[in-house]
Amino acid sequence: MGVWDSILRGGGGGRRFIKRKDSDAGEAGRALEELRGSLYNEFHTSEGAKRQQQRFCGPSVALTFNFVVAVGIIMANKMVMGAVGFNFPVALSLIHYIAAWVLMAVLKALYLLPIAPPSKSTPLSSLFALGAVMSFSTGFANISLKHNSVGFYQMAKIAVTPTIVAAEFILLKKKVSLQKVITLAVVSFGVAVATVTDLEFNLFGACVAVAWIIPSAVNKILWSNLQQSGNWTALALMWKTTPITVFFFLVLMPLLDPPGLLSFNWNFRNSSAIMISALFGFLLQWSGALALG
Repeated sequence: MGVWDSILRGGGGGRRFIKRKDSDAGEAGRALEELRGSLYNEFHTSEGAKRQQQRFCGPSVALTFNFVVAVGIIMANKMVMGAVGFNFPVALSLIHYIAAWVLMAVLKALYLLPIAPPSKSTPLSSLFALGAVMSFSTGFANISLKHNSVGFYQMAKIAVTPTIVAAEFILLKKKVSLQKVITLAVVSFGVAVATVTDLEFNLFGACVAVAWIIPSAVNKILWSNLQQSGNWTALALMWKTTPITVFFFLVLMPLLDPPGLLSFNWNFRNSSAIMISALFGFLLQWSGALALG
């Protein structure tokens, strides 16, 4: 009887061990499901993709990236429109955006393009307006670079910041501290002095530079507002707006570019220089969107 009791007691312990083992397995399964759900939210939703962008590309990284690329594209575009002789700034902008579209299509095919927010969260009119403004901003920027010195081009670029502050104050009622107002006033005065004293001053180029400032400022305001209010990542928003921008470039190109695009000497050297410029164009758009987001 004692042996039988010990066997029964041992059997009960075995059953308890099996139950405990099943319980542990259930907890491990639930933990695994929670981990899978967390990873899905981080990589397959717009909110998660936005968090990943902010985690790995903070303001300092984005601004440094944008600064380096901005210097590179100015040199590349000046070379293309100078030494290479590609005197079609809007067509160059079109090539930049088509190249960016192709690169993003490759990322999308490899499932590396971040998820966009639901279509209902952002009106189509907002995306259309951003794509249209982007075409004027980029097109006028390259026309300005073609007809102005690099110094004058940079001065006009600096003037975009005071314009953004003024536009946000007028349209969005955003208040600015007195210190920032004084700083921007000094910057604006410096731009005015540089404009007057620039030895390579060109009246047409100056008019284009002034015309470029407004769409450039509006473009940055729209980018920033859409990314911050709609959980858009830089690449996802670029993917949605690039086709609209390409369409407007096709409309602007016959109006603003000189004739002779098809007769340009598309040899390997010239084409390589243009494609390097296009790569910088994609990186500039991406880094600029990261800095604004």
